[in-house]
Parts: sequence; structure tokens; C-alpha cells
Amino acid sequence: MAVTDTVTKLEVHDVRFPTSEQLDGSDAMNPDPDYSAAYVVLHTDGGPRGHGFCFTIGRGNEVMAAAIRSLAPYLVGRAAPTTPAALAALHHDLTHDSQLRWLGPEKGVLHMAAGAVINAAWDLAATHVGLPVWEFLATMTPEELVSLVDFRYLSDALTPQEALAILRAAEPGRAARTARLRAEGYPAYTTSPGWLGYDDAKLVRLAKEAVADGFGQIKLKVGADLDDDRRRMRLARDAVGPGVRIAVDANQRWDVAEAVRWMTELAPYAPHWIEEPTSPDDILGHAAVRAGQPVKVATGEHVANRVVFKQLLQSGAVDFVQIDAARVAGVNENLAILLLAAKHGVPVCPHAGGVGLCELVQHLAMFDYVAVSGSWEDRVIEYVDHLHDHFTHPAVVAQGRYRAPTAPGFSARMEPASVAAHRFPDGPVWQTRQRRAPGSEGAAPSGRPPERRGPDHHGEQEVSA
Repeated sequence: MAVTDTVTKLEVHDVRFPTSEQLDGSDAMNPDPDYSAAYVVLHTDGGPRGHGFCFTIGRGNEVMAAAIRSLAPYLVGRAAPTTPAALAALHHDLTHDSQLRWLGPEKGVLHMAAGAVINAAWDLAATHVGLPVWEFLATMTPEELVSLVDFRYLSDALTPQEALAILRAAEPGRAARTARLRAEGYPAYTTSPGWLGYDDAKLVRLAKEAVADGFGQIKLKVGADLDDDRRRMRLARDAVGPGVRIAVDANQRWDVAEAVRWMTELAPYAPHWIEEPTSPDDILGHAAVRAGQPVKVATGEHVANRVVFKQLLQSGAVDFVQIDAARVAGVNENLAILLLAAKHGVPVCPHAGGVGLCELVQHLAMFDYVAVSGSWEDRVIEYVDHLHDHFTHPAVVAQGRYRAPTAPGFSARMEPASVAAHRFPDGPVWQTRQRRAPGSEGAAPSGRPPERRGPDHHGEQEVSA
């Protein structure tokens, strides 16, 4: 691609999958999710396209899509970002706009929208050089990597010089770790057995299948009913045996005292961690939960930005950092979080599942192993076996380990046929579902509140993902 190529179009689709029909993804706070993506495609006038998305669970996905469209003026007409300097400049421009920033700052819908666009730019840049994103990052110099990070608000916990030292210390072993990663894959755990809407028989069957498939850790959703959770933990422990880790996830269901009480009750079943025991913004609450009961604490999938991660680490509130590829402002901000975790010696165990999150986050964890922490000890990437067939280069997990992606880019490109079929509300999947819904004509799918396109809706009809 010539350096003069420019971004000519930012294309956005509201894509939703009716996962609530089988209760896939169900938990104590989100009983009926429809896994969705506000999906963005960056077009250029002669080179590869860039693909990215924000993950949501249904209603509100149209709000996310609108926020992404609002960022088009920053992309259209801009030179296609293919270098570390250009990617750093784009990240700065999208997160430092004084007026848009007022809507956060650096959190919420607009920050996630910026992340979708930034991740699409990384997909474009890595495709341009013919490398998967994890390897594209791992071939950069420590100085180039540090230049990608916004250190504003971080310097009391991590300076550019400290970040540079971390990266330089890991540099000599990059080649050996890359070879090992390609040969062995990266450790994974699975949440597929543990959705709260599954009955006991399905939980036991899927837990046993997970062990047979090579997973050394599974995860159960908890938090709705303590007696049910005791029973489900007992069934899961009996199914997998004492040598397999069982993490549990409350999805922010509890107040602090309730989290302490609940986890004290579940502790005899040896849970590996309790994930999101309380509000993701409650740093002191997480610290109190960690101090008040014996189970380790993990959080991060709903943490809004690098500053909250900084404080969680400074206050000793977490044992595991769970980055999310589509929650913060893309690769650049996740690089900052990886460096913060490395500085504090806390393992990073990324959140995945959803739609496309496994595809994205594998790159970040693998880069962390090769070029930042230099370790996968006590580290695992979440895996959920849903919806991977909708991506042109789906994540591959074998014998409980993610295989290192080889295709150029960020593994974010969705199949055009999947985009067309699942576009909301006019794709055939949703048109069929709406016709089946009880009630009068025009009822929303599954009887949920109606979602209508406003008079200023700018949905793209072209499917060129």
C-alpha cells in the first residue's frame, strides 16, 4: 500500500445474534443477552481495509454504532495509519478532542467507540505489513511501543522510563518465546459450561467435556442464589475433580459485605478467583473483598480506562487483571494496562467470550507473553465456544490452548454473509424472529421494548466487510 493512501469511508453495521434464545451468555446481572457488535470497516483508496467493533449485549448497540459514526471526520480523508507514529497520533486525536471528551472523559460509549476505530486501524496497519497484530506489536522496538502509550495520569505509577525498562528487559527473550508460543499455544480456560441459565445436567456434561478437551480451568457464573451456587459448585467440582481450577464470576451482582459472605460460603469448593464481585468502579470495595475472604479477586472487563486499572493495582485490590479488547480505547490503552500490570507483578488473564472478543484479545495476551511480562505462568485467556464461525479468521483452541494466529491483521473481519444476515433490525434473522414474536405486527423480537431507527439513522446497506 502506498504511503499516500487515505481512508475514504467509515462503514458501520449494527450486528446482533439472538443468543438469548438458548441462554448462552446468561449470568446473574445479564439474564438474556443477545451478543452484538457495532461493527466498523475502514476503507482506503487502494490498500487493505481495517475491521473493528464494540461488543454489546443487544439494546443500545444502535447507540454504540451512532457514536462510532460520529468519529468519521477523524478518519475520512486521513492518511491510512500504518506506522507506530500514525497509530499513536490517531489514538491521541480520538481521545483528546476537548468537546467529545466531555462525554466521558475517557469512559463510556464514546470511549468504546474510539476503541473500535483504533482497533480497526491496528487491523489495517498489521494487514498492511502482512503480520498478525500480536506479531506486529512484538516486532516493534521498546521505544516505538512506549511512544504508543498515553502516560497522562499514569506517571505516579508508571513513567515512560520505567515502561522502557520493562520492555528492554523482555527484549532478549522475544525470539525464544515467539517460537514456544507457535509450538505450544497460549493457555486458555472456558466459560462455556457455566452460564447461569443452563440446567445442572448441561453444566455437568459441558464441564466434563471441557476437561476432556484439555482445559485446566473452567468458570461458573454465580450470584443469583447462594444455595443454587453451592449445588452448582459441588456438581462442577465432582465433574472435573480436584486438579482442575474453577473460577467464579458474579458479574457485579453484590455489595461488598454480601460478596464477602457469599465467597466465604463458596470457599470450601476451592474457587480459583471471584470475578467482578462488586461494582467495577469500586476500587476500595474490591480491596475490601480481597481482604475479607480467602478467594483471590479478578476484575477488568468493565473497567473504563487505564486510570482505574492503575488505582486497582496501586491499592492492592486485585490478584488478576482482566483486560478487554473492546472496552477501553483500543490497543494503545491496553498496552498501557499491560505495562501497569507488569510493573506491579500482577498476571493478566483477559476477558473474552461475547462475539469476537476471543479473536481480538488473543493477540494482546500473546504480545504480553512475548514482549512485556515474558511469562504465561498463572495466566490464561478466556474462551467461549460461540459465534466464531462468523469471522474469516476465527480463534483456534486445541487441547486447552489458543493457537497463535498467522493471518495478517487483528482477526476482526466478519464474514459479509453473517453481517448481512444479522444486521438489526432489517436482516433476515431478525425479520424472521420478529414475525415469530407474539403480539401485534411491529412487535419487537422476543417481546422486548421496540428499537426503531430514528429519522437521522445512517445505517449502511452495503455489505463489504
